[in-house]
Amino acid sequence: MTLSRALTAALVGFLAIGAATAPADIAHADDAHADGAPPWRHATALIGEPKRPEGFKQFDYVNPDAPKGGLVRLSSTGSFDSFNPILAKGDAAPGILLIYESLAATALDEADTSTMYGQIAEALQYPDDYAWVKYRLRPEARWHDGTPITPEDVVWSFEKTVELNPTQRFYYSHIEKAEVSGEHEVTFTFDQTGNRELPHIVGQLNVLPKHWWTGKDANGNTRDIGSTTLEPPLGSGPYKIAKFTAGRSITYERVDDYWGKDLPFGIGQNNFDEIRYEVFLDRTVLLEAFKGDQYDWRSENSAKSWATGYDFPAVRDGRVVLEKFPDKASGIMQAFVPNLRLEKFADWRVRRALNLAWDFETANRTLFYNEYKRIQSYFAGTELASSGVPEGRELEILEEVRGKVPDELFTEPYSNPVAGDPTKLRQNLREALRLLKEAGWEFKGRQLVNAATGEPFTIEYLGIDPDFERIVLPYAQNLKKIGIELKMRVVDTSQYINRLRSFDFEMITFSWPESLSPGNEQRDFWGSEAAGNPASRNFAGIRDEAVDSMIERVIFAKDRKDLIAATHALDRVLLWNNFMTPQFYVDYDRTARWDRFGRPEKLPEFTHGFPTIWWYDEEKAEKTGKPS
Repeated sequence: MTLSRALTAALVGFLAIGAATAPADIAHADDAHADGAPPWRHATALIGEPKRPEGFKQFDYVNPDAPKGGLVRLSSTGSFDSFNPILAKGDAAPGILLIYESLAATALDEADTSTMYGQIAEALQYPDDYAWVKYRLRPEARWHDGTPITPEDVVWSFEKTVELNPTQRFYYSHIEKAEVSGEHEVTFTFDQTGNRELPHIVGQLNVLPKHWWTGKDANGNTRDIGSTTLEPPLGSGPYKIAKFTAGRSITYERVDDYWGKDLPFGIGQNNFDEIRYEVFLDRTVLLEAFKGDQYDWRSENSAKSWATGYDFPAVRDGRVVLEKFPDKASGIMQAFVPNLRLEKFADWRVRRALNLAWDFETANRTLFYNEYKRIQSYFAGTELASSGVPEGRELEILEEVRGKVPDELFTEPYSNPVAGDPTKLRQNLREALRLLKEAGWEFKGRQLVNAATGEPFTIEYLGIDPDFERIVLPYAQNLKKIGIELKMRVVDTSQYINRLRSFDFEMITFSWPESLSPGNEQRDFWGSEAAGNPASRNFAGIRDEAVDSMIERVIFAKDRKDLIAATHALDRVLLWNNFMTPQFYVDYDRTARWDRFGRPEKLPEFTHGFPTIWWYDEEKAEKTGKPS
């Protein structure tokens, strides 16, 4: 059972815009202007050059003749009480970003977020030292009420985003200011030079209509961007809110006169007349709801459900299609995460002992139907994962932190303990006890206690998914054999989020998705400054000088080769500190869908693209049964 990215985002409610991107080669552009000003560029690329030249008509993974029409029903869990897309508080409605556009759009076949093409902006400009970036807006870009999108909208959106959302404030912390610099231009100035990622991540900014949010509602009251609201907001994107039942369902309808429909990022995309999200309070009912044809598409995150849950009539007669899509664009670290802010987890030997007590191989066989691989890297499943011993450029980078990392890092490959049978597990537990004794813990009776204080070693595992108990309990049984008592406490989503924000937990399971182009977000994941920031994703509480140094090496990598070496070095430092107990992953997406949809003949390399580039197929829907 891998925590999905959607679930991870729902759990914390305040995650950043998405996996950020990393410094590498920037887009090729025309020579600099005769006046010495930097050239205007149609795209930014952080891995080599953009695949598509200036003036390209459409993305080649879409069907430009895709029919428009029909309904697609998606699912979400929890609830929603707001249409405000930038607040950390409240539960934003699923799909709310369908109504907005950003300055630039991601290509689905160019390594995750590594290449972005102008969307609201038609071009961007930055100097050789990346001290600032200027975005030039498209004159035709419009809000749904027909008014133009202006540089003032962009500046206001940025200022309100960083003011009201701590995660975004941290993410954009190196932007010193944003200001209108022309009739259709906005300039962002940075507080550092040489960071090639900064011009790129500015393009991810979602732009909101200043005139609407500062205007008055139907009752004559001035709106407040700092508050939650269920008043359907004005947007600029391909969809707008059609109807909703608070906390239960929301339907978006396609905007017929959407200003971007004939531009490269609009052709062949956004083909459904309606996109509806059905909201379920409990994840345990989702599969049954899917079987009952209450929504159309399901990403299956449970190996058990995938193996045993899809033997029902609609699958057997072909009305439901099961399909796996390879995941080539992303890596992941999912782990049992101890809170390093607590003294009992401060010693690496204690943390290694916790890893020795987990028997992945038996869990994979008995619980997961051998569907999973053990995570051996913080970038599992990608070329960014370290292996073997460091050499070449990676070794040069690691020499900078020699003496601040374990000596074995330079001479031994990192590996997780291997169990899978009683003999191997006993050996692992004996090694765990040896390490715990070295770290100052000892047996008294059948309980492990601190040799100095007599305090027993207990762990409260905090979770929100009762189904995860089948994974936690065998782990707890193994820990009990070495005198550690682990108890699982399941709480509701809001309480879970509040406890994570206040670092009020001892152990959790969490997933950090990784793009193929890591960068500034690594500070948010593992950086020392983020460890004290409740809005960050450094839930482990990592504060390590060597880790911080390697993060900066990743961010300021000079090219793709340097980026890979720096990421390998960062990965190795994280692994050898034994900050957490890596769990498991799968390098493909398991999906189930009611067979009502068509798709391009060739899907983009890095994603299935559902529902963005798929469409409603009337003929299939007649055979399967039209959705209600």
